[in-house]
This record gives sequence, C-alpha cells and structure tokens, in this order.
Amino acid sequence: MSVVIVGGNERMERQYKDICKSHGCRAKVFAKMPADFRRKIGSPDLVILFTSTVSHKMAECAAGEARRQNAVIARCHSSSACALRELLRQHCPAPA
Repeated sequence: MSVVIVGGNERMERQYKDICKSHGCRAKVFAKMPADFRRKIGSPDLVILFTSTVSHKMAECAAGEARRQNAVIARCHSSSACALRELLRQHCPAPA
C-alpha cells in the first residue's frame, strides 16, 4: 500500500517513513510544498493530511489530486507519531 503524508514536521519525516514501513506501506512525505506538487503525489492508496501543519493551498491541492486518483483521504489535526500509527491502524491491513 502506498501512502502520501502531507504536512507534519520536517524533523519527523524519517520517523513517518519508518512507521509506515513497519505497517507494510511505502510512504512519501511532503512537509513543505515543492514545485510541481500535484505531479509528485503520484497515485497513492491513502493520503494523510496533518491539518495543523499544512497550508490551505497545499491541503486543497493534495485533496483534489487524491479525489482524482480515487485515493482515501484521512485528516488528522495532530502530526504526532502516535496519530500516524492510529491512522495506519485504521486504514492499512495488519502488518506482516
């Protein structure tokens, strides 16, 4: 399963990827909006929006692309590791 995380803390990008890997997911993390963001998202199965640490423009762009790709959108106010684990527990199959 592929996951795109939008928002969050730059310092925790490695932790976000490690947590996703432990749940059997491949992850892309975008803490800041890069150039050609819409193209870099790709076609994920799940888009996680950390709403407290993401700009409105970036959130709208990610949500629009997720809808276009028929991906599940999960929103969470907190950008903590525990919040990510809980979202993955809800949306991803059990880790192997």
